[in-house]
Amino acid sequence: MKKSILLLLAFGLFNSAFSQTDNKKPGTIGIHFVLNDFQTAADIRSTSLVNVINEKQWFKTSRMAPGIAVSYMKGMMQNLDLAATLSGSFVKYPYPDRPKSTSDEVLFEAAATANLKLLSDKYFLNPFLTGGVGASKYSVHFGAFTVLGVGLQIKPADNFFIILNSQYRMPASSDVAYHFYNSFGMARSFPKPKAVVVAAPEVPVVADRDGDGVADADDKCPDTPGLASLQGCPDRDGDGIADADDKCPDEAGLAKYGGCPIPDTDGDGINDEMDKCPTVKGVARYQGCPIPDTDNDGVNDEEDKCPTRPGPASNQGCPVIAKEVIEKVNMAAKNVFFSTGSYKLLPKSFKSLNDVASILKADESLMIDIDGYTDSQGSDELNQTLSENRAKSVKDYLVSKGIDESRLKSTGYGETNPIADNKTAAGRAKNRRTEMTIRNY
Repeated sequence: MKKSILLLLAFGLFNSAFSQTDNKKPGTIGIHFVLNDFQTAADIRSTSLVNVINEKQWFKTSRMAPGIAVSYMKGMMQNLDLAATLSGSFVKYPYPDRPKSTSDEVLFEAAATANLKLLSDKYFLNPFLTGGVGASKYSVHFGAFTVLGVGLQIKPADNFFIILNSQYRMPASSDVAYHFYNSFGMARSFPKPKAVVVAAPEVPVVADRDGDGVADADDKCPDTPGLASLQGCPDRDGDGIADADDKCPDEAGLAKYGGCPIPDTDGDGINDEMDKCPTVKGVARYQGCPIPDTDNDGVNDEEDKCPTRPGPASNQGCPVIAKEVIEKVNMAAKNVFFSTGSYKLLPKSFKSLNDVASILKADESLMIDIDGYTDSQGSDELNQTLSENRAKSVKDYLVSKGIDESRLKSTGYGETNPIADNKTAAGRAKNRRTEMTIRNY
């Protein structure tokens, strides 16, 4: 028996060493039905293999625990496959030197084996020898074992195998029992698709003197490298117009301008296609036109405080107010009187203020700034409040006479900006004043 196994092993190794590697088994996945036999292994160790065979104990499935396994195989050489197997079965595990388990639990076993085949995978029947190592888990116990076995591979169709295998698993650690692992399974290979080599058709040689990829027969510029889109002619500025037809070959442009850029006739930086005033310099915010001057007074609208009323630049584009109007307003301001220490207007102020109201009604473009001042008598805070109230009293009077409040601005300045000496009664009288400034912007 030993001689037969050694002869089979030697033949397989010899055949692998001198065989081609083209027939190596591709990645193969299998599923197997498993029978774990602990009792037969124990009988062989306690009596003998001959006695077990004679008593016909070898094939009794009632002594075996069924299970299921999955495997992955891949050929290393034509006659040598490596396999990884994971199996699970319910057993009452007979621990060495311990009482046997009283109930079934799951036994997990993983094994890595080498299958030395007598023949290559092209044969229908192919016996093999198995050797390897493995590990197991049962309940909370882990163990290791070694594997020796024999098997038969049957190939009923391409890439499909039926595999029979019997292994003798021997303990490599104290928590593993001797047992036989018998399996029957089916496996399917998944070979890589073979590359299809397609012969490239012969490409005829085409003359192309300038090497620009455009055949001389179709090249309008056969001695100058160019673009296929321009029938082989060059385009230095890349504007899509061949240099021969481009009036500005070094500056990108448009076909309607002969290959030149869009012109800017007035030189204001805005091209004629975007310029609403192409012959007059202007600015971008007015689409190439100059800043407008609505009232044509020579002051453009952006600088003109009165863009719809002509006036000189010296008056920021607004009309000059007549000198006599200014003098009437100034005179009226000098004739505004209040009760002592109060902001109540005295009746003798009304005629002057009525004249101011008449001026404002006559020209609605006019506006007035009303400024109130006091002398230095009293605290700064009281003087400031008093000046504000007096200026507001004048404003309120004019509003009562029909003048729109938006045309009037009142401000109090307290005892600041004196126009006379506050140390004298006459000076203080001059400092207690109301000023009115007429304007039209």
